Amino acid sequence: MVIPPSASYAALRRRYHAITSRAKMTHDVHIIGGGLAGSEAAWQLAQRGAKVRLSEMRGGGEMTPAHQTDGLAELVCSNSFRSDDDTKNAVGLLHHEMRALDSLVMRAGEVARVPAGSAMAVDRDVFSDQVQMALSQHPNIEIVRKRVDALPESGLTIVATGPLTAASLAQSIVKATGEERLAFFDAIAPIVHRDSIDMSKCWIQSRWNKTTEASNEDGDYINCPMTKEQYLAFHKSLIEGDKGEFKDWEKDTPYFAGCMPIAVMAERGVETLRYGPMKGVGLDNPYDTTEEHPQGRWPYAVVQLRQDNKLGTLWNMVGFQTKLKYGAQIELFRTIPGLENAEFARLGGLHRNTFLNSPEVLDRQLRLRAAPHIRFAGQVTGCEGYVESAAIGLVAGMMTANELAGADWKPLPASTAMGALLSHITGDADSATFQPMNVNFGLFPPLHEVRKKERKEAYTTRAKADMAAWISAQRKPVPA
Repeated sequence: MVIPPSASYAALRRRYHAITSRAKMTHDVHIIGGGLAGSEAAWQLAQRGAKVRLSEMRGGGEMTPAHQTDGLAELVCSNSFRSDDDTKNAVGLLHHEMRALDSLVMRAGEVARVPAGSAMAVDRDVFSDQVQMALSQHPNIEIVRKRVDALPESGLTIVATGPLTAASLAQSIVKATGEERLAFFDAIAPIVHRDSIDMSKCWIQSRWNKTTEASNEDGDYINCPMTKEQYLAFHKSLIEGDKGEFKDWEKDTPYFAGCMPIAVMAERGVETLRYGPMKGVGLDNPYDTTEEHPQGRWPYAVVQLRQDNKLGTLWNMVGFQTKLKYGAQIELFRTIPGLENAEFARLGGLHRNTFLNSPEVLDRQLRLRAAPHIRFAGQVTGCEGYVESAAIGLVAGMMTANELAGADWKPLPASTAMGALLSHITGDADSATFQPMNVNFGLFPPLHEVRKKERKEAYTTRAKADMAAWISAQRKPVPA
């Protein structure tokens, strides 16, 4: 142990006892993977008194193609947890439910929060630091920086290795499931240094001027407008741009629709981007005013950037996940008005995600049918999105804690966001056509008797009541 020069004797004693107690620690549950799902599962178990061993290969000499740090719960794609509206949005409702269940991810998210309109976005470094600090300081958690090459033959285990599972462990999973893994490509959006953006051509505004308490004064997005001519030239260059080549075994891998590379979207039609990430509606260009529109006209198309860190020094290009080669990215993105001299903190990328055919191989409690001592959690189960991944990790942790206590698991109501998502991946989806899924109201039991205009609020109102009742039931003492 290296002794810091300024350390007091009392501090050294505390540190020594912490290290030695950790060394003697035995675990009740082994969690493999320190992403959002694994971190959340560890927290839920530890908070309920279970001893947890959390294995993460990053920091032990291993890395993945997508990660940049060895921090727990690193956000490798966007910094957004998407909508925080729990009255009309399914993912916002999921936020609400996770908060009600003492989610570590939501706790850390609040500390790391940055302005993003009605969405919840975070400073990714602050977020990871908060999660890692909470777990590393918890007396019931032992963090081990070591790659796990095979599924444990015994002992309660949660596998939350995500879409970039180490090849050796992936093969072990394939052997255990007896199923071929499915896969899709997930693309990463570029990040731009704020001081390299020419604000004489751009302006700050949220679409329709929608803001929240966390919003910046003028709005949450930097808007780079395009004329019709500029847009058509951009679209043409995007289609013709130099793109990364795929290996033979990757060529038939589908894309997940919620994270579609922008060039792939562009290939679907010249207007596709204008009705997707580059739509100009609800945005008033102050550099294009008329008597009819003194506040500014809507641009033909627009590129939006969203704050990526608390300092406001980094901004990511919303919806601009890409498989373009780096040189092609820089050349093309610098044709965008306001980004002519853009400096990139990170360019876009593309990585392959893998997931299980969960309805086929997992039971209703996320246990591997062929080896029930093993649960799976997170993106590897076929849920898509940061929040969804963390939510399944949360539930896996609760289920495992319940099993340790020898109690019967009371299923989450399918009317809740968490219950609907869990039901989908553990049996309600057709295993023959199973694909990754974000939480959405289409997974909820329908409310046909409610008018369509009022249906979203009805879904969230019902879900909140049902979740509150479920939580209350968990807290009732069991009769002797």
